[in-house]
Amino acid sequence: MPTVINYFIELEGPRVDRTKDHLLEDIIFITIAAVICGSETWNEIEDYGKSKENWLKTLLKLPNGIPSHDTFNRFFSALDSDKFEAVFLSWVKDLAKITNGDIVSIDGKTLRGSRDKGSKRAIHMVSAWSKLNQISLGQLKVDDKSNEITAIPRLLDVLELKDCLVTIDAMGCQREIAEKIVEKGADYILAVKGNQGTLLSNIEDTVRFATPTSEDIDEDFGHGRIETRKCTLYSDLSNIEKVEHWKKLTSIVKVESSRYHKSDGKEEKETRFYITSSAETAQIISNAVRSHWGIENKLHWQLDVSFNEDKSRKRAGNAAQNFSMINRIALNMVKNESSKKRSVRGKRLDAGWNNEYLLKILKI
Repeated sequence: MPTVINYFIELEGPRVDRTKDHLLEDIIFITIAAVICGSETWNEIEDYGKSKENWLKTLLKLPNGIPSHDTFNRFFSALDSDKFEAVFLSWVKDLAKITNGDIVSIDGKTLRGSRDKGSKRAIHMVSAWSKLNQISLGQLKVDDKSNEITAIPRLLDVLELKDCLVTIDAMGCQREIAEKIVEKGADYILAVKGNQGTLLSNIEDTVRFATPTSEDIDEDFGHGRIETRKCTLYSDLSNIEKVEHWKKLTSIVKVESSRYHKSDGKEEKETRFYITSSAETAQIISNAVRSHWGIENKLHWQLDVSFNEDKSRKRAGNAAQNFSMINRIALNMVKNESSKKRSVRGKRLDAGWNNEYLLKILKI
C-alpha cells in the first residue's frame, strides 16, 4: 500500500506562514495515527501525541512539540475539503489495484452529530465502496440545498470505474446517472421504486408478460433460519416506455427473497426490482445486488460503531467533513493490514499498544 502521508506533502494548508508553528505533515500524521489508535476528539488526538511524543520525534520534525487540540481543530476546520478529497482520491487510485470486475456500491450517510442548533440539517455524505478491494473509494458532501441525485454524478466524475459494476439504491435511479456510469466505461444496477414515474409499473408489466432469459436461485441455511433468493432477468424491454432514454439498458431484474425462522415458523418475503446495463448472468447480478449491503455493513456500520462517527460533534467550518475523511483513511489502512486476523477494533487496540504494529498499518 502506498504510504498515505506522502500524498499530503504538497497539500496546500489553510494557514499563513507567520502562524505555522507546526508542519502540515506533522499535524496530519499525528491525526491519522491517533485515529487509527482510537482517538475520536481533538483533545484525545492531543493526548495521544503527548503520550507518544518521544517516539513521534523519531519520525517527525515537531519543531514546536505536539500541537494543541485547538490547533488540530482550527487546522481541519479551515482545510479545503475539496483539496483534501483530491489527495484521498489520488491515494486510493494507487491503493485499489483491482478494478476489472469490481462491484462498486454508492450510498449516502448522514453525519448526525454535525447538526448545529441553528442548522436545518446535518451534513450528508455520498460514499463509494469497493467490494474487491474492501476500501472506501471516495466521498462527497451533499450541498445544503441539494440531495444525492446531484451529488452522485459529481462523485462518479472523480472515480475510476472502467469495467466495474456500479450498484445504487432507488435515489440514484436517474437517467443522467445511468448515462454517466456508462460513459465511465462501467455498467449499472439501479434499484427501482415509485420515484421514476411509470417505470415501476412498466417493469411489473414486463415481469407479468415477458419470458425470463436467465434465473438463479440461492439458498442459505444458518443462524436458525433458511434464506432463499431468486434472481430473474428479463431482456424483453418492449413494455418499457421511452426505453431509449435509459443508456444501454439491457435487462429488468426481479429479486425475490424469503426468510424462514425455524424458532417461530414465521416467514418474511420481499420482492425488489432493478434495471441494469450489464449482460452478465442472473447469478452474477444476484451477487452484485446482495453485495450492495457491504457499503452499509463494512463502511457505514464500521464508521458508526468502531469510530463513533454518528456521535461526533465536530461542527466548525469543514471539520466534520474532513474528520470523516480521516476516519475513512484510517479504516482503509486498518482493513488492508492483513498480518493479523483480527477485527477492526482489535487491530486498533494493537496499534495503540504496539508502535511497530502501527507502523505496519501505516506502511512505514
